Amino acid sequence: MKLTNWSRGAAVGTIALLMMIGAPVSAADNPQVAAEIMALARAQWASEIANEPMAQQNASLADDYTEFNGDFPTLLVGKTMSTRMGEVTPYDKAMFSDMQNGRVQVYGDTAILTYNFAGLRRGADGKVVPSLAKSSRVYVKQGGKWMLVHANFAPVAAGH
Repeated sequence: MKLTNWSRGAAVGTIALLMMIGAPVSAADNPQVAAEIMALARAQWASEIANEPMAQQNASLADDYTEFNGDFPTLLVGKTMSTRMGEVTPYDKAMFSDMQNGRVQVYGDTAILTYNFAGLRRGADGKVVPSLAKSSRVYVKQGGKWMLVHANFAPVAAGH
């Protein structure tokens, strides 16, 4: 069977396209985006420690934000829910928050921040206790701004 130049080109192009579709997507190393994303998490912690209003603490949350955490067995859905829950007077207070082993993977307009959280909280009894978690945050660029669309905060028992 004899292929014309056009047929050969179409065949090669089709094969190349199929290979690209099946090729794994890899994260881009973007130090600028990594710094922006990490700064958003740290700003949220600083806002909490400073007792700023929940609307300010949740400024970087997208309206359709979702969250898994150690306090609730179900998925929490929506910025409104997160803000309303945060407005309830907590039984403890954040005193210190730190990101350890932070890593940001960038996929176009999506950035995934993973880190170990190390914090200190003062309980209603006045005692300060560690707050440790394995955390992931997913940010998406919306309207030119990085917005937090999902978070998973998996608690780690002290000493583990």
